[in-house]
Amino acid sequence: MLLFYQLLVLGALIVLGAILISNLIELRPLPPVLEGRENNGPMVSVMVPARNEEENIVRCIASLQGQRYHDFEILVLDDGSTDRTPCHLRQLEAAGDGRVRVFSGEPLPDGWHGKSWACFQLARHARGDMFLFTDADTAHEPDSIARSVAGIQESGADMLSLTPFQELGSFWEKVVVPMVYVVLVSLLPIRLVKSSRRPSLCFANGQFILFRRDFYTRIGGHEAVRRNLVEDVWLCMKVKSLGGLVAAFNGTDTVSCRMYRNFREVWNGFSKNLFAGLSYSIPGLVAMIVFTLMLFVAPWIVVLSSMASGSFGLAEFQLPLLQIALVMFCRVLIAFRFRQSAAFALLDPLARLVLVAIALNSFRIMAWSGGAEWKGRRYKFS
Repeated sequence: MLLFYQLLVLGALIVLGAILISNLIELRPLPPVLEGRENNGPMVSVMVPARNEEENIVRCIASLQGQRYHDFEILVLDDGSTDRTPCHLRQLEAAGDGRVRVFSGEPLPDGWHGKSWACFQLARHARGDMFLFTDADTAHEPDSIARSVAGIQESGADMLSLTPFQELGSFWEKVVVPMVYVVLVSLLPIRLVKSSRRPSLCFANGQFILFRRDFYTRIGGHEAVRRNLVEDVWLCMKVKSLGGLVAAFNGTDTVSCRMYRNFREVWNGFSKNLFAGLSYSIPGLVAMIVFTLMLFVAPWIVVLSSMASGSFGLAEFQLPLLQIALVMFCRVLIAFRFRQSAAFALLDPLARLVLVAIALNSFRIMAWSGGAEWKGRRYKFS
């Protein structure tokens, strides 16, 4: 019975490894743009919602102002910030760059989540033929607009998203944040995001999403996802449900992002999103926890226990050791592809245990504690 179980776990890991290899091949960088081609694209409205982003907003807007693209505007909305974000935005506005327009957000209506409301307001002022929504904690290479426009045009997509390079400083950032990449490339065959019409097969990262304006309007914009906390994935589902095409790219050479800066922010940020990302499904949450413990934590426990008892048989040592080796190989591949630390990838079992703890906390705060609190707002189970 133990041998059958170990073979089953190994088989599951081999399947996940095959999906990973396929995704690493499929998730290509954005196409390069030859010099002079930056002058041939449509007008792009770059929209940046900002709430309590005093540490990030100046860098973000400066990187957007430095774009090598001929026709774009930058719209920034102060979404009720209580820190020095409004002061920084006033200084940006006073600098006299006509491409930058700053807006003060209206009060959050009932039935809306904050980011969707901010993006909805920005879209009302946008004049471009394409809409680029990007977070205030991002920084952009000078060709990010030109290359993303080239990507959406060459792919024929109606929506484009990518995986930014995640800037990591503290120990816990380096342990936990790369799990975003791990989950993305290990579970969902990215080829199906574009080729399949099923809305459930979605990829989107709200740190960088480019729309054709007409299709954004067709899906109802951010109003269509006003109640969805993980609005990026639901935008993708809306696009696919109306027959639109979605393209996914590796953007680690194009856009960078510093999501969190310490363990508390990592814990609270992922706790806010994880249960919501599972569509508030308790069976989905239970399956995710069991799946994680069986495939990625239990082999370590079995191997260490076998070593302690001096038992090195096939089922109790050799197969679990092979499972660990396969997981470590996959983690190192992911680290190299997305420019992360291979050394911290070896802390995979710790990352998985923290992820399980975050999942339980995400359920607790959403189901029993009145919702998650983030940047002074409470996000309830909905």
